[in-house]
Amino acid sequence: MHRPKLNRHALLSAAVIAALLTTGCSTSSAPTTESAAAKAAETPVAAAVQEQLAVVPAPSGTATPTAVADGGEGGTAKKTSLKVASYDRKSGRAVISSPPAPKPTDEPSAGPSTASPSASSPTSPPATPPASPSAQPPVAVGDIIASAPAPGAPDGVLAEVTEVVGATEDGGTTVETEPAKLNSVLGERKAEGTVPVDPAAVDVEPLVKGVKVSWAKTGGLHFGPEGAELPLGSLRIDVGAAVATAQGAPASASASVDGFVQLAPEVAFSYDGSGSGTGASPGGAFLGLSGDWASQWSLKGRAAVSTEGQPIRIPFARLHADPVIQVGPIPVVVNLDLTCYIQVTADGRVTVDVEQDLKGDFRVGGTFSWAKGWTPVSESDMKGEPLKAGIRAAGDVKATLGAEATVGLYGTVGVTADLAPYIRAHANAAAEVSSDGTGSVTGAYALYGGVDLTGSLQLQLTIFGTPLFQTKIPLGALHHEWLLAKGEGTATASPPTKPTG
Repeated sequence: MHRPKLNRHALLSAAVIAALLTTGCSTSSAPTTESAAAKAAETPVAAAVQEQLAVVPAPSGTATPTAVADGGEGGTAKKTSLKVASYDRKSGRAVISSPPAPKPTDEPSAGPSTASPSASSPTSPPATPPASPSAQPPVAVGDIIASAPAPGAPDGVLAEVTEVVGATEDGGTTVETEPAKLNSVLGERKAEGTVPVDPAAVDVEPLVKGVKVSWAKTGGLHFGPEGAELPLGSLRIDVGAAVATAQGAPASASASVDGFVQLAPEVAFSYDGSGSGTGASPGGAFLGLSGDWASQWSLKGRAAVSTEGQPIRIPFARLHADPVIQVGPIPVVVNLDLTCYIQVTADGRVTVDVEQDLKGDFRVGGTFSWAKGWTPVSESDMKGEPLKAGIRAAGDVKATLGAEATVGLYGTVGVTADLAPYIRAHANAAAEVSSDGTGSVTGAYALYGGVDLTGSLQLQLTIFGTPLFQTKIPLGALHHEWLLAKGEGTATASPPTKPTG
């Protein structure tokens, strides 16, 4: 028999009338009750508040974190005990393993058992059957897997299951996958935070002899050269390298660059899944690298002329890290590469003995909004002080102690940047020197410090699920220079002295 459905208002009205009849409320209290009921009936269901996810470092000392988003749950990932046992990035084939089922434990008995071996109790747990190839697989087509670095996947995994191939002999499940987007696991949630990179987790590959590495982290101080204690979170690289000497320069003008780079890198990540009415794409995103920078270096001697007008660049250390940031339940793998280098541009005429102490910070990255699309972020606030300024003869020389950086997610490059703090010397002199090496020099010199910051946004930033852009987007050249020292006047030249020691 068909029974008509009562709507919500009818049910609420019936409830109010029943309450009035059973309690015998006075006419003075009835309007209050009716008003409350009417208000409850007319108030719409509150709109769901957009969930805010915390952005924190992944916990250390734990198993590889993994999250899975069910293809039918609207792109909301949850933490899982599943693991990526192996992954082939080229083919997309992966093996997903489940943790072994816990074995039943017997309660300790008060005395020896009197039951016969063949007796069975209805309360005894049944024996666990062996895994069957026909058992329900742990993942299904359409599921999105987000994993920290795993076997075969040093950059982490963010992939969608396209086919469940079958079970493996050791109880795993082989699947075929294709690359996925972050919005498929973050969904409509929001996330924003900055996570420091653990300096102890950075792999440093020296590229020249004499490179020294030191770092400091919370709970594990590692002292720098000559016992200098570093700020927590800092990584320091010391280097001393010879630079080609100008042709015809005396032995006393041998050229070299010595100094150190100290930095405390941080990864900035944000995501806004509101979408602004654009369907599955997010409403905003940001990926960037920032941190404190300190460096001190000296340039001595008479450097050679650059070949074909190009600077002489000497990479001296390559750094790599794959920090995992935990965005709610989702492990997001950041790929960070830094190449520290020395670069010298000279005309082969000037001999210098200069030194600069530089401190400041920087921030590079890309930010997305539906109003502007992807736009670059390029900022640096640095200031240097002269520690030594000595320039002889006329000419120009410039020495850079910088770092090339790339930042990406799950093995895809998103941002490239070249942070290039430098020291530049210029001398404009007129010399009159006799055959015995004496004479006079009249002119002026100036010593400058500065920083150049260049780079670009890469196509792979669309990993956030944002619209594709067709070309690289330049960060925009940032150039800032300041005067360190200057001098002018007349000086009397004397015969050069032989170096001591």
